[in-house]
Amino acid sequence: MRDEERTKVQLIKEIQKMREKVSDLEELKLKYNQVDKELKQTYKKLQKFIEGTAYIIMKVVETRDPYSIGHQQRVSKLATAIAQEMKLPQDKIEGIRIASLVHDIGKINLPTEIISKPNKLIEVEFNLIKNYPKVGYNILKKLDFPWPVAEIVFQHQEKIDGSGYPRGLKGDEICIEAKILGVANVVEAMSSHKSYRPALSIDEALAEISKNKNILFDLKVVDTCIKLFKEKNFKF
Repeated sequence: MRDEERTKVQLIKEIQKMREKVSDLEELKLKYNQVDKELKQTYKKLQKFIEGTAYIIMKVVETRDPYSIGHQQRVSKLATAIAQEMKLPQDKIEGIRIASLVHDIGKINLPTEIISKPNKLIEVEFNLIKNYPKVGYNILKKLDFPWPVAEIVFQHQEKIDGSGYPRGLKGDEICIEAKILGVANVVEAMSSHKSYRPALSIDEALAEISKNKNILFDLKVVDTCIKLFKEKNFKF
């Protein structure tokens, strides 16, 4: 066989091998697309399940306290907006959104007369109140959320100077998700009517968190929250 013929035969073999590799790659691509599609479908189902679980928990809390109807949803809306404005990673934003929807679950352990009491709580009653984030944590830690929802709920009443409850955490001991939830919770609660007081204006609520930034509340979280209302026209 002449050199030219050998070269031609060799080229044909190489081309055939390349075609086989391309064919293998196409098959691999099809398998990848199928797996990707199945993963997305599974994730959507998981999201629906989580949403459903959060909704049930939210409704359980609202049946105990008529003043809390819509509270957790509004807190979630604000907390999520703060997290987005702060450009947190998407997984943290989603964790905050879900934790905010269920943050009051621990209150199911409280007597109704304390939850809806029309005047100031006495010390014994307030001590019971201070335990509700821990109760919420103990309930939520049994659910397999993809985010640290239980721990966020556990920490959301902590203050950066250590004066919060139930563990008296301070500064960086408190996760950013809980710091955001804490601010959103205070703003919504102050601007809503309660059994023991009428609603305050948004401006009054914002003035309160501004007065306590870097004392009770994280500086950046407070500034971001105020920016949303003052510059971005955020509304509950």
